[in-house]
Amino acid sequence: MGYSLKLNCLKNSTFVTAAVLFALLLFAVNSPQFLLNSIADNQTPSPRISSPYKNRTAAYQNRTLQQLPNAIIIGVAKGGTRALIDMLSLHSGVEAAQGEVHFFDWEENYVMGFPWNVGRMPYISPGQLTVERTPGYFTSTLVPGRIHQMNPDIKLLLVVREPTEWVLSEYTHSFQSKLDEHKDTKSILDHLLKDGEINVDYIAIKRSLYYLHIQNWLKYFSPDRIHIVDGDELIRNPWQEMKQVERFLELEPQINASFFYFNETKGFYCLKDHGQEQCLKNNKGRPHPYVAPAILQKLQQYFHEPNKKFFSLVSRTFNWR
Repeated sequence: MGYSLKLNCLKNSTFVTAAVLFALLLFAVNSPQFLLNSIADNQTPSPRISSPYKNRTAAYQNRTLQQLPNAIIIGVAKGGTRALIDMLSLHSGVEAAQGEVHFFDWEENYVMGFPWNVGRMPYISPGQLTVERTPGYFTSTLVPGRIHQMNPDIKLLLVVREPTEWVLSEYTHSFQSKLDEHKDTKSILDHLLKDGEINVDYIAIKRSLYYLHIQNWLKYFSPDRIHIVDGDELIRNPWQEMKQVERFLELEPQINASFFYFNETKGFYCLKDHGQEQCLKNNKGRPHPYVAPAILQKLQQYFHEPNKKFFSLVSRTFNWR
């Protein structure tokens, strides 16, 4: 009888243990984290279908979490987007994704779905904003609709510079990259001119027609969802531009002149973060090649009408030549 009692107790204990394990398994399978991981592992669903992950978290560890971006710096490339996200990262209410994510413009990333994108976001504390920077988004025809599908209320930041300066900056960057890769290069004039006139097929000139690209974004987002950052002022008076960015993102004012110092060697402002000085890499702020004033004037004249169209679309003017 004692043996039978012990056997029954053992059976009951085994049953309880199995029931507990089964319940834990059901909890894990039905948890949001398990679902997100399963979806990411199977690379479905594509975010083209729906956007069920808006504002969901992919992890919660040690009171930190990951989420889809609250704001995205969409461009323009070589316009000061790196400087902007570094400045934003000084704010205690912001965490920035590392590097350029390229979720919405690279098909091999986009087909992985929103959980893949969440996994590239930084860990944040509750109440902080997640900010992504991928300057290639601005000139993409597909990206505006994809971002709108994810979150129609997202806040977008666009850094623009005077187009003539931007073309020279883009050429300088491209020229140095080709030198580093031991590729053939062309002079700036070979790019700018064709039969003595402005070469409208030069990719840098095409990308400087801001009005063409902003039209595509305004099909999906109202102007109040897009804040235009003056990239030239961001160089000259960074803390003043950042005040406007803070207001747009509804952040507590924190970033001021004490966060910056002028680097005489580089010729522009650098950051001070908790006493540590931080400057952009050496590939930023390179001197531009010499271009004759007559050619610069021709280029500025070419951009005059496109710039007016851009000003009209964004209801703002810039002090561009």
